[in-house]
This record gives sequence, C-alpha cells and structure tokens, in this order.
Amino acid sequence: MPLKVGEPAPDFSLKNHLGKITRLSDYRGTRNVALAFFPLAWTPV
Repeated sequence: MPLKVGEPAPDFSLKNHLGKITRLSDYRGTRNVALAFFPLAWTPV
C-alpha cells in the first residue's frame, strides 16, 4: 500500500555503492532522507 503524505517510510536495507549494507533507520532522527525510484528498462513500470 502506498504511503500517505507525512507518514514515515518503513525501515529497509540496501547495499550502497561500496557493497556495505545501509538501513533507513541508520538516519532516522538525525537527517532528512529523500527517496527516489528510477525504473529500469526491463521493469513494467
């Protein structure tokens, strides 16, 4: 289900460009985070 405006994003983890796991919760309460989605050519979006 999509998030509503002002609703906090759920925690998730991804590998960064150095291969280190980065979690959204690592930044919660310390920084603003902007999430962007860039669909790839083979995705149905």
